[in-house]
Amino acid sequence: MLRQGRYQYGSGPDIIEGMIERLIAACDGAAKGNPGPAAWAFVVADATGAPQRWQAGALGHSTNNIGELTALERLLEATDAAAALEVRLDSTYTRDAVTKWLVGWKRNGWKTAAGKPVANQELIQRIDALLEGRDVTFVYVPAHQVNGDPLNAIADKAASDAARTQQDAGGTAADLPVPDPVPASTPRSSRPATSSGKKAGSSGGTRTLSAKFPGTCPCSRSYAKGDPITKVGASWGHPQCAAAQA
Repeated sequence: MLRQGRYQYGSGPDIIEGMIERLIAACDGAAKGNPGPAAWAFVVADATGAPQRWQAGALGHSTNNIGELTALERLLEATDAAAALEVRLDSTYTRDAVTKWLVGWKRNGWKTAAGKPVANQELIQRIDALLEGRDVTFVYVPAHQVNGDPLNAIADKAASDAARTQQDAGGTAADLPVPDPVPASTPRSSRPATSSGKKAGSSGGTRTLSAKFPGTCPCSRSYAKGDPITKVGASWGHPQCAAAQA
């Protein structure tokens, strides 16, 4: 049976509070160069999976693993410990660290099976303390997939932007980061050739992708999730609009 708890965030007149049974969230880290400019991010959704708020933070020069672990730490700090929490993440390292390896590391005095000190030990110890007594489920979701997990895509975009700009950010459902389109994974051999010998959908060398989210073409007409899109000037839009500009 799901546990109930108090859920709140914000301060002063902006505080939001109510009885909840379950939260769904995603967290992600990024490092441009690994190591390189790094950041963390998370997005918190309600029990239906609808995003409610997000946050991202810069880490300076660091590694992807530290970004991933920090994202989980900040997510646990920012959510009510009394509420059941489902955490979606694309880092098998972070997932395995807290669900498989942690018990053995603690038993061995924070040493690996090879007798070496556990990497990122202080971060993992803080996460361990935050998990104490909580009802948390970890769900691995592959990153950068067409029709992949939407919360993971938002967290990935927020972490990537914060790593690139080294600026903290955050907001609500009204201003969620918009993930970049993911290239369709159609095998080349399965794409029929056009009469000119070019691959169909190539738009004369421009990539055609499957829209991960709905949007609006520069022609002012919208496109739906899953529709083919390509670069139209500096934006994304209908392949025929790109051809018309060529």
